[in-house]
Amino acid sequence: MQSLRAAVILFLYVLFTLPLMPVQALLVMLGSGAARTLPHWYHRKVCRLFNVRLHLSGAPLAPPPVLFVCNHVSWLDISVLSAVAPVSFIAKSEVARWPWAGWLAKLQRTVFVDRRRPYSVGNVTREVAARLRAGDRMVLFAEGTSNDGNLVLPFRTALFAAAMPVGDASGSEHDISVQTLSIAYTHLHGVPMGRRGRPHVAWYGGMEMAPHIWDLLRRGPLDVHVEAGSPLPLDGFADRKELARQTEGEVRRAVSHLLMPRRPGLQEARSVPETGEAAEVDAVPFIQ
Repeated sequence: MQSLRAAVILFLYVLFTLPLMPVQALLVMLGSGAARTLPHWYHRKVCRLFNVRLHLSGAPLAPPPVLFVCNHVSWLDISVLSAVAPVSFIAKSEVARWPWAGWLAKLQRTVFVDRRRPYSVGNVTREVAARLRAGDRMVLFAEGTSNDGNLVLPFRTALFAAAMPVGDASGSEHDISVQTLSIAYTHLHGVPMGRRGRPHVAWYGGMEMAPHIWDLLRRGPLDVHVEAGSPLPLDGFADRKELARQTEGEVRRAVSHLLMPRRPGLQEARSVPETGEAAEVDAVPFIQ
């Protein structure tokens, strides 16, 4: 029965996704503002289809332009964060070559970082800065990889170099803010997963994506909590290392708080409503 359920979900997912891919490609080519909002709407539907229940807590989401700094647990993080707000991602260049996931990443206007070529960071920095000045919300998975869902790995400061905007004469970078979003997968079928259960949801190490997707869809309804930190001006940090230290500390504290078996204020977390962009203001939501 679980396998039949997973097969039906995957069939509906492909049936839903395929017609939207050329639409999004056309919107990106035309430079339409809808190229930002269509993935937001799409991933909200995907989360519902996958039986992922989203819960938000913390500060209101910062208006664009904003750099979201997050921990990384699973391929599912992409849909979770995209369901919270219209975002694009900063991802390692290998993702661009992945079948299916790479296509979707490009359609969501992902900026790719080649970590094997340090001299390319300058070009990526300018691209990210231009995207932020254009009013985008960019997401950086600062650990540089995913983990087992029970911890936060050290942040890689080199990735922040690609995210820090380059100053210009206009000073427009002063309007850019940075905000942490901390992700924790907490319940399966409404039951707390605990330390042993969370690695079954997480996608990390040398796991193959397709078998992991199949296994996760067979497991049933899943609860994920996202806690937003207080927005801070990006130009308030002297350099990438200072930004990495502060955001890493915030994410570590938030994830620890979210994973507590009985954390105070659990009743204050709110499920993400189904009303799109207006709802995200009230709510304070595959790339590795």
